[in-house]
Amino acid sequence: MQLLSFLLDGAPSYGVLCGDRILDLGRRLSPAIPSLKHAIAAGSFGADFESPSLDDRDPALRDVRFLPPITEPGKIICVGRNYRGHVAEAGLKLPDFPSLFIRVLDSIVAHGGALIRPRASHQLDFEGELAVVIGKPGRDIPPDTALDHVFGYSCFNDGSLRDFQMKHSLTIGKNFRSTGGFGPCVATTSVVGDPRALEVRTHVNGREMQHGKVSDLIFDIPYLIAYISRFTILRPGDVIATGTPDGVGFLRTPPIWLQPGDEVAVSIPGVGELRNSVADAA
Repeated sequence: MQLLSFLLDGAPSYGVLCGDRILDLGRRLSPAIPSLKHAIAAGSFGADFESPSLDDRDPALRDVRFLPPITEPGKIICVGRNYRGHVAEAGLKLPDFPSLFIRVLDSIVAHGGALIRPRASHQLDFEGELAVVIGKPGRDIPPDTALDHVFGYSCFNDGSLRDFQMKHSLTIGKNFRSTGGFGPCVATTSVVGDPRALEVRTHVNGREMQHGKVSDLIFDIPYLIAYISRFTILRPGDVIATGTPDGVGFLRTPPIWLQPGDEVAVSIPGVGELRNSVADAA
């Protein structure tokens, strides 16, 4: 099952992707369950949605505008330096513990939206990643049951302003407005199966820049969930971006920075393909 959030005639909703149409759950379940995050927390997705029955009011995909699939995540926790190839290309040692940072919501745009290159810097870089969406709350979660807390997976682009990241702080470099992407959908665990079999690819203008296997993570998904839940309660709709493979722009010779007019695609077969254009700040 693939689930998405969207705007239809200016009104937000959410639903199940059914080919080129959407089963509009927002229309059916709101106001009691107003968003996909609330639907996940309520455990709303049973067998009935595996073979949904559409009606004339369910929209075509072409008629909606994508929103980030989780429109109001309580936390977006990102992991740095979590692929061996990326650590090697940066000339760093393998970390002993995950390097974590937080992204704020207004740093993220949906599938089809534009990544914004700000006036303050032209060193906008791409980082394709697998995102984990939490479905079941927990604190001090053991690694051997950690995947029970996952609702599904999505694509993520942890776009970064490298000069601000290096000269100022990681938090600033990762949180300029509309520099990261998230979407288009959340693929449920029943669809994805074992996440270690997934592969992450990033293309810029059709040219492959990154290709990594999730099985090559230094800290795998169960470890990350267990580690993060030691210091914070994970709640339905929280997002964990698991790290990026090698091939990022700033470590190439010469560096490759995203330019206005570029198109960035993060694709994870079995999960989805996140596409974003690049534009200068107005």
